[in-house]
Amino acid sequence: MQTKILRVVRQGEAFGVQSSKSESGQIQKCNIVLRELGGSKFENEYVCAMLGNLAACRFYEGDVVAATLRFSTHEYQNQVFQEILVSDIVKLNK
Repeated sequence: MQTKILRVVRQGEAFGVQSSKSESGQIQKCNIVLRELGGSKFENEYVCAMLGNLAACRFYEGDVVAATLRFSTHEYQNQVFQEILVSDIVKLNK
């Protein structure tokens, strides 16, 4: 895992997905796009998932956050996909 200082580009709405780890069989998920600081729109960007209680947190374009990201991969139908999960996120600016 890596903790980074990032700027929020955009965040989608939360939606329910199936989860065997949840009592109800469903967990909330939302996607968020985060960009490294540097003053340019060409800095590295990360499309991340936020799950459970984090999916209910709202961030807005331009918010500066400290986020802990977990990078992983999985294979599905002979294709490999990278996943980035936000395990913790805190807004830094007011």
